[in-house]
Amino acid sequence: MSRLGLGVVGAGSIGIRGALAHLSLEDVQGRVLLAGVCDPVPGRADAAARRFGVPRAYERYEDLLEDSSVDAVTLCSPIGLHYEQGLQAIEAGKHVHFNKTMTTTAAEATDLIERAEAAGVKLVASPGEMLRPRNRAIRRLVESGSLGTISWAVTGAAFGTYHEREPVREGEGAEVIDPSWYWRKPGGGPLYDMTVYGLHALTGILGPAKSVVALSGVGIHRREFQGSLRECDADDNSLLLLDFGASVFAFVHRTFAGSVTRLGGVNVYGSEGTIEGDLYNGSPLECPGGLPHVSEAHEALEEAHVFEDVMQLVDWVREDVPTVCHAQHARHVIEIIAAAYRSAETREAQDLETTF
Repeated sequence: MSRLGLGVVGAGSIGIRGALAHLSLEDVQGRVLLAGVCDPVPGRADAAARRFGVPRAYERYEDLLEDSSVDAVTLCSPIGLHYEQGLQAIEAGKHVHFNKTMTTTAAEATDLIERAEAAGVKLVASPGEMLRPRNRAIRRLVESGSLGTISWAVTGAAFGTYHEREPVREGEGAEVIDPSWYWRKPGGGPLYDMTVYGLHALTGILGPAKSVVALSGVGIHRREFQGSLRECDADDNSLLLLDFGASVFAFVHRTFAGSVTRLGGVNVYGSEGTIEGDLYNGSPLECPGGLPHVSEAHEALEEAHVFEDVMQLVDWVREDVPTVCHAQHARHVIEIIAAAYRSAETREAQDLETTF
């Protein structure tokens, strides 16, 4: 295969910033063909196709899947749609990149994994946090015993007003990319949308968690966007405690305000050493390099990590190069999130069954 024909599903915020803007750059044209883009909002796919030089635009996802030039899709649609769209892609024989999060339940993720294996198609699931040199360096320190006996770790970030203030959402009428789905069930809320980064890094460093206990609820019931109030029913204030076994614990926060760590960052505390931010025992952590496919041109654009994850699928399909952004890891993180919500409802700890 000279180039992988890619279909971009969704010409909203992440579709534009994370996929189309990057995949239309010159340095990837020998490996990727932007074959098509689809979006159900009339005119949006056409506008994106003209802007980024994509040959075909569709309003119906089914029409994109019928396009013979499309070998794979990147799902840049709302999280609550990912399971059904992933299922349709697998049935059509297309490889799939899932923007975070792959599904909203572990059972859905298992179903996609099993169906993809039977169909002979490949799945890559964002976010690929263990591609980052920092996280790999921390894992080496943990595994080598340099931090001594691990006591606990912490990760998380604050939701704030990030989505409603994205510049890409400016405009009028049909041009407006409405962020309301981020605040609604299913698939909305900061656990599925933002905590997922820290959870991928945390579990990539410490391994699969054994159980979770959590508190979770809705703090802000209405948010303003372009002068109107939008109802919010997805939890936006969640605190988790994870048990990794052997008395190793972690605190995970995802709130509408206040953060202990930066987005995706993990602090680790051991009997012989500490990781806090980019510091190892108070000195800069040595972790040279960056994401494998993110050149200076891509670094200058937003959401370069999404592009990196898409390229992991491209390499896997074209060159049979496996990736750490695999669906089994994503499934485990999804189980943690879903189990945390159950724990908050029942006020009971939840055992976790998946691993990776």
